Amino acid sequence: MTSKERAALRAQANSLEPLFQVGKGGVNDALIAQTEDAFRTRELLKLKVLLETAPKSPREIAEEIAKATNSEVVQVVGGSMIFYRENPELNDPKPKKAKTSKNTIKGTKNPNRRSVRVAKAKKAAAERKTAAIRKAERNRRKSADV
Repeated sequence: MTSKERAALRAQANSLEPLFQVGKGGVNDALIAQTEDAFRTRELLKLKVLLETAPKSPREIAEEIAKATNSEVVQVVGGSMIFYRENPELNDPKPKKAKTSKNTIKGTKNPNRRSVRVAKAKKAAAERKTAAIRKAERNRRKSADV
């Protein structure tokens, strides 16, 4: 990671709130699992170390977490640690699905347009008319058969 990339990540991390705190338990499996889970949804994480109760220095803890999560330490200042791990799923644009709607007629997207409402009404009237014609035809056949 270049110094410019590191500086850009530090600038982004300024507005982040720390997600987890490392306390007297130090780095354990639960903390690693939580950071792994957080890396699934974001690339940049900020963690805090409780300086009074932590068993190791923040730099040692940061290195340990980075090694366990396959991430990079961006910065350690005081009790704050910033980590970065690239997530290709977050960076790749998802293919857009073509929008299709039941209400679209003749390519228009607004179902409330007058032309769409009129077309729907005409279509419904034609369906009612054909249904009535079919019913009359059935009744005529029944009366002829008797």
